[in-house]
Amino acid sequence: MNKITRKGATVEIAISKALQELNVTRDEVEIDIVDEGKKGFLGIGARDAEVSVSLKQQNSLLKNEEMQPEEPVQPSDPVIAEPIEESNPLEETIEEDRSAGEMNVNGDEEAIRDTEAYLTAIAKDMGIHDLKIEHEMEGKYISFQMQSEKAAFLIGKRGQTLNALQQLAQLVTNKKAGQFKVVRLDVGDYRQRREQSLEQLAERMADQAVRTGRKVQLEPMPSYERKVIHNALSNRLDIETYSEGTDPNRYLVIEPLY
Repeated sequence: MNKITRKGATVEIAISKALQELNVTRDEVEIDIVDEGKKGFLGIGARDAEVSVSLKQQNSLLKNEEMQPEEPVQPSDPVIAEPIEESNPLEETIEEDRSAGEMNVNGDEEAIRDTEAYLTAIAKDMGIHDLKIEHEMEGKYISFQMQSEKAAFLIGKRGQTLNALQQLAQLVTNKKAGQFKVVRLDVGDYRQRREQSLEQLAERMADQAVRTGRKVQLEPMPSYERKVIHNALSNRLDIETYSEGTDPNRYLVIEPLY
């Protein structure tokens, strides 16, 4: 196989895939960019880059020579049979697990790079050119911490923009990740401050429900914010909490029990 075509989120990623499959370095091939791809906006109109990679003529000849069959052994030459080594099933299993683990790690690293590039592109479309992103991975969770002088634009009203970006980042990450990942996106310490505000809101609304004897309906929230309120009121015996409606307009209700 002297020529292959591969796709990737960027031209460099597509080239890297082709070089890895051909088992050659960049100096040994000729690269033709078929399609530079397109990032799109908010995932709309995105298109993978495509490259055609072929071995250079000299390298191609060397590869062909390597593939030529060896000279047959003449009957007059004594042939000494080599002992056949028995395979060890345990070693094979360990090697397979190691290979699978390396694939997962490579996939996760590629997923993180693609997600950071995607978030950076969206930020630029929003007029944010100083975005800095740090990430931390723990098990199935990947946390992306963003920093910018225009942090308010990334957060939006009551975190709506940040929540939308988190959903998009989740989709981008899981296109390449070795296993399913849960993405957490934050700007500064916004998530922590938001949780504190929700806990205080939960107590105030619970007291109001008990005082008036009427259930209180909160504004629509994403599932993890509703969970914060559920947890904040879980030890109270004078009210109960439950959710109603359908996403993205699902909301939480606090109802007095007495």
